[in-house]
Amino acid sequence: MNWLKKANDKLNLLYKVLSLLKELKVTLGKIQESLGRIEARQNQHLDSKDLLSHEFRTFSQWGEDGIIQFLLRHIEVSRKVFVEFGVENYSESNTRFLLVNNNWSGLVIDGDKSNVDHIKNDPIYWRYNLKAVHAFITKENINIILSENGIKGDIGILSVDIDGNDYWVWKEISTINPAIVIAEYNSRFGKDRAVTTPYNENFVRSHAHYSMIYYGASLKALYFLAEEKGYTFVGCNSAGNNAFFVRKDLKPDYIKELTPEEGYVAGKFREARDANGELLFLKVEEEQKILSDLPLVEVK
Repeated sequence: MNWLKKANDKLNLLYKVLSLLKELKVTLGKIQESLGRIEARQNQHLDSKDLLSHEFRTFSQWGEDGIIQFLLRHIEVSRKVFVEFGVENYSESNTRFLLVNNNWSGLVIDGDKSNVDHIKNDPIYWRYNLKAVHAFITKENINIILSENGIKGDIGILSVDIDGNDYWVWKEISTINPAIVIAEYNSRFGKDRAVTTPYNENFVRSHAHYSMIYYGASLKALYFLAEEKGYTFVGCNSAGNNAFFVRKDLKPDYIKELTPEEGYVAGKFREARDANGELLFLKVEEEQKILSDLPLVEVK
C-alpha cells in the first residue's frame, strides 16, 4: 500500500500548488489594480487634453484604461453602466478597470461559451455588478440582446470589438445611447478610405482570410458613422487600433474634435499569418498587397 500513500502525498502536494497559484493570481490582480489607481491619480494633475498623454494600461490591451479615466473626468455620465462585446475571458479588456476601480455596472458579451464560463467563475463576478452573456453578435440580434439584459437608454460606455462586423453592428444599435463609444478600427485600410468588410452574419476573422488582417472597418468609415449617430471623434490610442467617440451634447469645448486625417494612428503590430497560422511579421506594403484582392464596401 506504499504506492497508494505516495500517490496521495503527490495529490495533496498538487492541491497545495494549485491553491498557491490561485492565491498568487488574486494577489497579482490586486497589485494590477493598485498600480492602475496610482497612475489614474497621477494623471489627474496633467494639464494636457491630448488623449495619448493620459494612456496607461491596467487590464486593457494597450492604453485604453488611461484614456477612459481621462474622458470620464471631463464628461458628465448620468448612468454609470457599460457594455463591451468581444471580451474573450475578460482578463484583458477596456472596461475591467472601470468595473473594479470606479465600481460601474456592466454587460459583457462573447461568442465563446468557455470564455463566458471563465468570467462567471472569476471572483469579480460576485464582487461587482457584472453580467456575462454568451452570444454570437449580429446586426439582427444586438438590440434584442441588449434589451433582454435590461440595457436601454443612456449608458456611460459602449466598447465594440468583434473583429469583423463592428461597423454594421454599431450602425444597427438603437436601444442604447452611450456617452462614449470605443470602436476598433483596422488601420491597414489607411486614413483616406471609408471602407469596411462586407456584412456577413457568420463572419469569423480566422475564416474570412487566413492572414487574420482582413476584418473590421477603417477609421474614416467609423468617423462618418459616428457623425450620423451624433458623436464626435476625439482621438485614437497610440497602438492604432481603437478610436474614441464622445456624444456631441456631452463633449466639453476644450476636448478637441478631430478629423480622421488629424487623429489617425497607424498600427505597428504585425499579426499577419500564413496559411498554417504562423506569424509572418510583414511590412505594411506586404499587408496591403494581401488586402488589395479582398472585397470591401465603400460606405461614403
